Amino acid sequence: MPIATPKQYAAMLDAAQKGNYAYAAINITSISGINGALQAFADLKSDGIIQVSSGAGEFASGQKIKDSVLGSIVLAEACHTLAAKYNVLIALHTDHCQPGIKDSYLKNWLKSEATRLKVEMPADGSVPEAVLEAHPWLRDKKDPKAVDKSLKGGKVDSWLKPLIKETARRRAAGQANLFQSHMLDASNLPLALNMGMSQEILKECTPNEIILEVEAGVVGGKEEGMDNTDVDHSKLYTTPEDMVAVYEALNGLGRYMFAATFGNVHGHYKPGAVKLRPDILKKGQDAVVKKFGEKAAFDLVFHGGSGTPAHEIHETLGYGVIKMNIDTDTQYAFTRPIADHMFRNYEKVMKVDGEIGEKDAYDPRAYLKLAENGVAKRMGEAITDLKSDGKTIFGQA
Repeated sequence: MPIATPKQYAAMLDAAQKGNYAYAAINITSISGINGALQAFADLKSDGIIQVSSGAGEFASGQKIKDSVLGSIVLAEACHTLAAKYNVLIALHTDHCQPGIKDSYLKNWLKSEATRLKVEMPADGSVPEAVLEAHPWLRDKKDPKAVDKSLKGGKVDSWLKPLIKETARRRAAGQANLFQSHMLDASNLPLALNMGMSQEILKECTPNEIILEVEAGVVGGKEEGMDNTDVDHSKLYTTPEDMVAVYEALNGLGRYMFAATFGNVHGHYKPGAVKLRPDILKKGQDAVVKKFGEKAAFDLVFHGGSGTPAHEIHETLGYGVIKMNIDTDTQYAFTRPIADHMFRNYEKVMKVDGEIGEKDAYDPRAYLKLAENGVAKRMGEAITDLKSDGKTIFGQA
């Protein structure tokens, strides 16, 4: 049963924290991506984490259906079935889920603010000017009369909560958890609201033995509909005070991981374009431990890991990072062999000048196998960089 049980997942994280290594967490969108990831984890004898985003779920459900919950379930079930053939433990996780004004938590907060300010909430769901005036962070930078684009939607009620409920349903039927952890990324909110929503979701996760990942601070760049390319650079660095506040808000409610930001950026950038400051993590951990003791140290998550030099990765491992996300690099590793195949076999994959091509060349399996191998190779590099190679608790817990 290589999809980790809740107990095994907790033991995985404990082992990484104690051993100063971290798990590679790869985002997947297809069976081929899953197979490439599993191949890497098995070849390097490393436990690991496979992640699904809402966009991946929508894609997996098909272009006609576009149901992120259904597609996420399909991908998770495929992982459960395929991982059972391997002798390493795999945890399943959902990636960034940002809240918006369509989600009940923010809806209720906006209503309470409108009441406090003695204004009516418009029937069309827009935000009254008085509320925007009282809370400038709600405003869109380019259109001050509108709500910030990161807040217009919201996937908590429509994606995250249904997946938690699906695990609850399965547990009631005596089945295993669908996902072992979920991420709520409420970093687009002020910290107090971020933690309020995090508390609400953690309270739903804990009875189902689900670990919650939270974020404070902002990861730059673009990913899955989030665009933080123009964000104030000071927000890319979580402060020690923020880290203490996160601990105070969530301690005792259940197990969680914390994505503190230290200059991280999603996507791939040229050397020197991104200024990582891993010392931010150390300062934050030190502040928390000083106030609450050694046991208060966070299980930290490194976002935007693609393209990061090994020496910077290694530094973070000493500060409590136990999970590093990798997506952009593995997307490229998947696509590059396909592009190479197409260029090398142009006349075979295309019907040109009356020719009929060659079926063996345009059979999707021919190039998807290459893509799987590309993912496995890049994941192998990440596993080695994170020092989890040869480290599995399969059969121990």
